[in-house]
Amino acid sequence: MAREYRLGRVRKATNTVMSALLRLGVPAPQKTSYLLTTRGRRTGAERVTPVNLVCLDGERFLVSPYGDVGWVHNLRADRALRLRRGRHSERLVADEVEAAPSGPVLRHYVKQVPITAPFFDAGRDAPVEDFVAEAPRHPVFRLTPPEH
Repeated sequence: MAREYRLGRVRKATNTVMSALLRLGVPAPQKTSYLLTTRGRRTGAERVTPVNLVCLDGERFLVSPYGDVGWVHNLRADRALRLRRGRHSERLVADEVEAAPSGPVLRHYVKQVPITAPFFDAGRDAPVEDFVAEAPRHPVFRLTPPEH
C-alpha cells in the first residue's frame, strides 16, 4: 500500500533548502530539478514549489508523485506555468496526460526520483501496465511552449 503524502516539518525544510539552491542555479538534487511557478486558483498569487521533470522521447513532463497537491489544482485551473533555475526562466503550458500514455512517464519518474517510490504501489521494475493503473492518483502533465 502506497504511503500518503503529508507536508510536515522535514519536508518543508527540505523544500526550502532545495528552493534556495535552485534560485542560485544549483540543480539540486538533480539536473532535472526546477522551481515551478503557478498562479493560485483562488488568490491569483504566484505559488512556487520545487519539482523534477521527466524527459522522455523528446518531450518534457511534470509528474505529481504525491497526487492532487496544490500545484496540480492550480495547473488544472490555469495551464500557464514558469520553470526556473538560477537566472534561466522559461514559460510553458501544461496539458494533463491520460492514463495510458502516463504509464511510461510514471515508471521513468520512479526510477529517476527513487525517494518517491513509497508513494507508488508499483515497484521500480513493475510493468508499465501497473503504472497505468496508478495514473489517476499521480497526475502527469506534458509541457509545451505557449502558442503565440
